[in-house]
Amino acid sequence: MMTHDRYPRVRSRVRWFKPIGGVGLHFQRVVSVTTLAVLLSSLAWAERTPLRPGWNLFSVEQDIEAGQQVSKDAERQLPMLGNSRVDNYLSDLGRRLAAKAPGEKYLYRFKAVNDRAINAFALPGGPVYINRGVIEAADNEAQLAGVMAHEIAHVALRHGTNQASKAYAAQVPLSILGGIVGGNSVGAMLAQLGAGFAVNSILLKYSRTAESQADIMATQILYDSGYDPRAMAQFFEKIQTQDRGGHSVEFFSNHPNPENRIQRVTEEVSRLGGSQRAYNAGTGEFADVKRNVQSLAGSEPRRTESSDAGARPEWPSDRWVRFENSLLRMNYPDNWQAYEQGDAVTIAPRGGLVADNSGNQALAYGVIVNVYEPHRDPYGQQLQGPGYRQDSWMLLEQATDQLVEEFRRSNRSMRVVRSHENMEVQGERALSTYLSNDSPVGGRETNWLITMEHPEGLLFFVFSAPDRDLRNYEGVFRQMLYSVQIKN
Repeated sequence: MMTHDRYPRVRSRVRWFKPIGGVGLHFQRVVSVTTLAVLLSSLAWAERTPLRPGWNLFSVEQDIEAGQQVSKDAERQLPMLGNSRVDNYLSDLGRRLAAKAPGEKYLYRFKAVNDRAINAFALPGGPVYINRGVIEAADNEAQLAGVMAHEIAHVALRHGTNQASKAYAAQVPLSILGGIVGGNSVGAMLAQLGAGFAVNSILLKYSRTAESQADIMATQILYDSGYDPRAMAQFFEKIQTQDRGGHSVEFFSNHPNPENRIQRVTEEVSRLGGSQRAYNAGTGEFADVKRNVQSLAGSEPRRTESSDAGARPEWPSDRWVRFENSLLRMNYPDNWQAYEQGDAVTIAPRGGLVADNSGNQALAYGVIVNVYEPHRDPYGQQLQGPGYRQDSWMLLEQATDQLVEEFRRSNRSMRVVRSHENMEVQGERALSTYLSNDSPVGGRETNWLITMEHPEGLLFFVFSAPDRDLRNYEGVFRQMLYSVQIKN
């Protein structure tokens, strides 16, 4: 129950009537206490941060259809735990949490993945997957509930298809979007966006704004379910400390860490009425389930072999063609292929994209071009948007360091070889950074990273080739870079 001194104006509205006999006194106190509870509950709902899904081309039914299609893909690629006791426990806990989620009442499904990496993800329409690593890392049921509530919030706020809608709108004129989305099958739209199940799928790539919204809604869900929302903040703080300590946490590879995460959760708890005296301690099953998970064998993702793995692609052609999108123009060999997703593009030869150890498409030969949205520097200066081009050289270095850190979070074997070397691209200042990483075709690879200031954020190029072939590709990469023409 809330302490009265937090809400003096509410307390003053409760009138204690003069009793008429003992029974009357008891009845009147019950009515007054009930009235107080209703008033406090109404106040908590009035002050909670309002949240609603963003702009979306997809219908709710298409969310569900997309989630069903992609979940089949996911369960073919992922090492599912397949333990009925664990899955049943997650389902029971998840259903209780989802019952408190606002908006559409999706048919949520919860399953465990046999991977010790600390990660979880949700697909549109309700499928939620929890790595065993989350269960093993959580200290109590409230922390596990916090991760699950966060994923439920992504579904309720329709973040996956919101991202897909923005990517789709970048490819198709607005005047015909409605007709295309209404007439096309969900499968065709997902295929066009490259939004199947993959680490870099648009359905799983959230912005920091989306992460902050999911934190806020998860706080509300936990509070309404009787769990201490601070447990979620404690869990994120715990794994954030691990990540900073050199033990890369996979969760942050597709859940970018928003600024002031712990503080924002605490603020939302205050909006909801402050800490409760007694929080839900859980069903008592958590400790048994955690011990059960820790005793199970097999913790690594299944290795998916590719027929192209280890094979060298055809040598780049002497004939070149031009790629163009809203960011730039760039030439590339005519026997290579450009794969677009919004403003991002991957240009690679046939056989340059291969399946990695998790069955996802990884770039072995070629280049990725995209824009990264850096967050503010420690002094509060903005590293993107209006005025970004007028900022100092140091901000470009800071934004580059942020991007490299993002890469290292999702590539545990990545190392910086050379960094912050000045160069020019189309007469504009740029930084050159060399990274070394495990190659999806075996051995090590070199990733040559070029970063530049851009009105949209940090424009970057990543040229990749296995070390055994790097010397043969360096000339091609430089010729591609020298052909770049930036659009402002």
